[in-house]
Amino acid sequence: MSWRRPLLPAAVLIPLLAACAAPASTPAGGKAAPGFPYTVVNCGVTTTYQAPPKRAVTMNQHVTEVMLALGLHKSLVGTAYLDDAVLPAYKKAYDGVPVLAKEYPSKEALLAANPDFVYGGYASAFDAKAGRSRDDLERSGIASRLNTEYCPSGATGLDDVYREVAEVGRTFGVPDRAAAWTRDAQAGVTAAERRLKGTAPVSVFVYDSGDKTAFTAGGKGIGNELITRAGGRNVFADLDKTFGDATWEQVVARKPDVIVIYDYGSSTVEQKKRRLLDDPALREVPAVKNRRFAVLPLSDAVLGVRAPAAVGKLAAQLHPAAAAR
Repeated sequence: MSWRRPLLPAAVLIPLLAACAAPASTPAGGKAAPGFPYTVVNCGVTTTYQAPPKRAVTMNQHVTEVMLALGLHKSLVGTAYLDDAVLPAYKKAYDGVPVLAKEYPSKEALLAANPDFVYGGYASAFDAKAGRSRDDLERSGIASRLNTEYCPSGATGLDDVYREVAEVGRTFGVPDRAAAWTRDAQAGVTAAERRLKGTAPVSVFVYDSGDKTAFTAGGKGIGNELITRAGGRNVFADLDKTFGDATWEQVVARKPDVIVIYDYGSSTVEQKKRRLLDDPALREVPAVKNRRFAVLPLSDAVLGVRAPAAVGKLAAQLHPAAAAR
């Protein structure tokens, strides 16, 4: 998962943090559209929209699915970088959107789509070395948004999902759709938590990837809150990152009851399980010893529209008896 692993250098973080008047969509005739102008501050960047963007490009799967959940496929002129299969409910709409690249498109390919808005899921979407920084896009007259899980800030949770959806809905002039989605999502989370009432939490280690070290979910990302709400306790909640490396000695010492495997990319779930089961150093880890594994697609465990439903999905694996109530 090299595209999420590195910390951003200061040269990249500075334009993300600097408040600036990013380019705004302006309707023909110069008059503001109904409900506009709309000003939003995203990761330190201030943008005022006079009208909804019309030619958006999404740069990671979870932000693509935010757009599709809000029925905004007709506003998309390009997309990129899937981690796993698009949700079935969105597949027909997704199939109608041009795929600019299997991973991140080059600056040239991105500009060729003539976007007026670029939406990145990870900070790496706005790689300055590739000429795709938010400042670079602004100079080309293109507005941008970074998923708030990767803003330089504190820990993120479900409230940030709801805010992300609300702000995107407002930016594209569909706030009612965003509000309806949020009501449904909140109801699902409440129902899952009600079923877990009185259930003791189990300790959880997230295995994303890694061999010499374990790349895992830390305490700052939404994955940590998903574990907590699903009746677990993240054994690496003290890792002050969204994702980060832990030593295998730490995994052994923290004795997780359950290992949650993130499913994505070229390594299958079975291959990841086999790596854990075949490591003699992990033999006495309770989760390995008892073969207690849970699985989540990576897109469920980042700040996107899958996250609320992932609470119930994970709870059913951590506490099957309670989830069946």
